[in-house]
Amino acid sequence: MDDFARQLRASWHAGYYLYFGIPLAWLCFLTAFLVPIGLLFTVFVIGAPAMPEIVRLLRRLAGYERVRAGGWLGAPVPEEYLPLDGAPADRVRLALTDPGTWRDTLWLPMATVTFVVFSVLTVPLWLVGLLVDGLGMGLGGRLARRRESEYGVPATPRRSLVLRHIVALADLQARWTAALLRPSASARLAERVAELSESRAGAVEAHSAELRRIERDLHDGVQAQLVALSLRIGLAKQQLRSNPDAALARLDEAQAGVEGALADLRQVVRTVHPPVLTDRGLAGAVRALAASSDIPVEMSLNSVENGHRLPASVEAAAYFVVAEGLTNIRKHSGATQASVRFTRGNGVLKVTVTDDGRGGADEVGGSGLVGIRRRVAALDGTTSLTSPEGGPTKLKVELPCGS
Repeated sequence: MDDFARQLRASWHAGYYLYFGIPLAWLCFLTAFLVPIGLLFTVFVIGAPAMPEIVRLLRRLAGYERVRAGGWLGAPVPEEYLPLDGAPADRVRLALTDPGTWRDTLWLPMATVTFVVFSVLTVPLWLVGLLVDGLGMGLGGRLARRRESEYGVPATPRRSLVLRHIVALADLQARWTAALLRPSASARLAERVAELSESRAGAVEAHSAELRRIERDLHDGVQAQLVALSLRIGLAKQQLRSNPDAALARLDEAQAGVEGALADLRQVVRTVHPPVLTDRGLAGAVRALAASSDIPVEMSLNSVENGHRLPASVEAAAYFVVAEGLTNIRKHSGATQASVRFTRGNGVLKVTVTDDGRGGADEVGGSGLVGIRRRVAALDGTTSLTSPEGGPTKLKVELPCGS
């Protein structure tokens, strides 16, 4: 009886999934009429503003069925649509040129028919299944257990003859829905191209901003110090014969200025590519950052300490992520403890920077998180930030590293 009860429960869930297709079939039937009517009125212009709203309704209906099918299959069914933003004319154009619109439109009549057909087929399967499987699995299972208890013959699990086909119908409908509503390869390629174009634009903008910052640092810092050095040396030359002591003082000042200019120049160079990365590797460079931090930093660096070195671009990006993360923690979080964790596997380097501060970190606030996101996106990586009010804050970055 246990086998029959399990099969009965599975068939009940499958039947519920299939029967719920009947009201959805009516909605698909009505929406299938709305789309051509909207197209007709769009041709005559007067109904053009309604077309984006019809497409939004179509997307919601298809999206709900994606959720249903994904829930049954145990894997989400992806969707891909163009955003219906902008002026009214732009919304109409996007609604009509989006491949997702025509994919969903093709799904409507097919869904109307298959939802009804599968639901109707489920009724006789239920009636016949309760009789056949009830006797075969229920009574047969009881006799098998009796033989086992009296004669020691092991009872074998009983297999459904009819009810299992209800589950098979539900699987077929869910897989068919997923296949029809899943974005096509060309749509996924277009999405990927759009993502790469956006990341490339962000990388170019970040690169331009970095060049402007370096130019500003050199102009306002090193260049100004070199001008001052030139003036001091000129004064020393003028005073050399008439007042050697004053000339010597000017030269001493110039020497101190040279040391300051060199220190500033090294600082600028470090922001381009820190020499410590080349000398000590990523693990050593991160340890140097942690040593200079005002708060204790717990580190997990085994995955980047052992094995092959990462590509220079990946090491530099990971270093700047940690540097910017620790700087934000020191300036804004009020934290008493921070941690830096590296994990490496399946061709991806994961960098996680966390703190126990007050939380509420916001990219719009100019905390350098936008720069991190752009730098990471330029390497086809991803950035995520969770920072609820009250903390903790977690910055997580994934960088393709090829090993």
